[in-house]
Amino acid sequence: MNARTAGRMGLVPIAAAVALAVTTAALTAQNFPDDDPILRAIWAEGMENSQVYPLLQTLLDSLGPRLTGTPGKQAAHEWAVAMYESWGIEARNEQYGTWRGWRRGISHVDLIEPRVRSLEGMLLGWSVGTPNGEPVEGEVVAMPSFASEAEVEAWLPSVDGKFVAMAYPQPTCRPNDQWAEYARPSDFEAMDAERRRETGEFNGGRSFLGIGNRVQQERLAEAGALGLFDSRWSNAPGTNKVFSANNEMVPVFDMSCEDYGLLYRLAENGQGPVVRAEADAEFIGDMPTFNTIAMIPGTELPNEYVILSAHFDSWDGGSGATDNGTGTVTMMEALRILKEVLPNPRRTIMVGHWGGEEQGLNGSRAFAADNPEIVDGLQLLLNQDNGTGRVQNISMQGLIDAGGQFATWLARVPSELSGGINLNVPGSPGSGGSDYASFICAGAPAFSLSSLSWGYGTYTWHTNRDTFDKVVIPEVQGNATLTAMLAYMASQSPEKLSRERRTVFPPSRGGNPFEWPTCRDGRRAYGN
Repeated sequence: MNARTAGRMGLVPIAAAVALAVTTAALTAQNFPDDDPILRAIWAEGMENSQVYPLLQTLLDSLGPRLTGTPGKQAAHEWAVAMYESWGIEARNEQYGTWRGWRRGISHVDLIEPRVRSLEGMLLGWSVGTPNGEPVEGEVVAMPSFASEAEVEAWLPSVDGKFVAMAYPQPTCRPNDQWAEYARPSDFEAMDAERRRETGEFNGGRSFLGIGNRVQQERLAEAGALGLFDSRWSNAPGTNKVFSANNEMVPVFDMSCEDYGLLYRLAENGQGPVVRAEADAEFIGDMPTFNTIAMIPGTELPNEYVILSAHFDSWDGGSGATDNGTGTVTMMEALRILKEVLPNPRRTIMVGHWGGEEQGLNGSRAFAADNPEIVDGLQLLLNQDNGTGRVQNISMQGLIDAGGQFATWLARVPSELSGGINLNVPGSPGSGGSDYASFICAGAPAFSLSSLSWGYGTYTWHTNRDTFDKVVIPEVQGNATLTAMLAYMASQSPEKLSRERRTVFPPSRGGNPFEWPTCRDGRRAYGN
């Protein structure tokens, strides 16, 4: 462990102590259905000696976002291995391919005419920077709603040497729930109807620039634009969906709903907005992409596996807190607990921290393709990937007999952790969405631990607000303890989970017959 890694592993004792005190007070009843000493030991280790807070604080605050192909993701992989090794758990970073490498530096946008204001905006991932990372000044033009290709051709020369505001400007950045609560119903309905109409017209008009965001961005760059401003408001105060740039010619900035609207209105009303933008960023060639694998070898059935699954990569608008720092730490903490109380499990217990999930489940799909013997020997996979909330739903993914055994395990979990969980039997197999899909396609028992929302879809999923302060420590602590208990029972069970598949399904949304999903390999390189 080098000095840099050791520094990042440092704790915040006062804040951590407060968080753990609150958590312990929240769950103390310990209503165990039986007297299993291992379950009680898991509870004690998970609830009274939790490492959830320091793990999350280090991962999210010090290491930060983990965009595929970036130095930050590589540093996080190294940290994870170092943590496992410090607990006496064998771990490794296993390369499955490469991805385009990219380094983010400082980015900043200021309005300098007709008045001065520092704006809330950041360079999108995988965007080029400004030339040499130096500030660039230019006027802002507002992209109109086009009605024909001829209008596009007539307008394009106006972007030469200027920044382009290329998204629909929201008429209000107040969320709908405020309008519903405070506005006259007729005012809310009129505003919402107008916004829906204008959004459709604007987005439809953009298609005359070309089909797809990449083509549109490249066409604006070829017309001489200095840079592009985008904004994907998430219907929550100050919150935007933040993804990636789709050209390698000019910088693309995400702007807050409020500040994007300011720029668009100034330009639309002929009030001459001028901005100064700077962005330090560079492509750094192909970078290796990894899964981090950690395991406690089984003593009796080492070739049968319980896998604790969570993707490690994130977008970088925030710090990847609930997508998927919380899932990552749930699985890290569960394996740490098991190492303390079950150092010699019957079956091998493994953690898979998958890379490239946000680009199409690439890491987990590659792992499954490269390790068919592990898929064949899989006793249970538990995946967590939808936020900070306590587990609420678990689907058996179309395995018709697995639910009975799983319900038996769940019944042995204290009600503080299991009481609100809905078990969906038999369910239907997922074809994507998260990494369990890379295994259920083969009929292996791979299930998703689905959490309470806490505003996930609107407030933190792929947004600039997906940061440490949104984590609910007691819920993550409970999830880690629940996961450790289920992994323990799956590891020690005298029986293997059934793989008997459901054969009759309701029609798909399009009315077509449902078919069991087909497994496929992950993308091993950018552009493939």
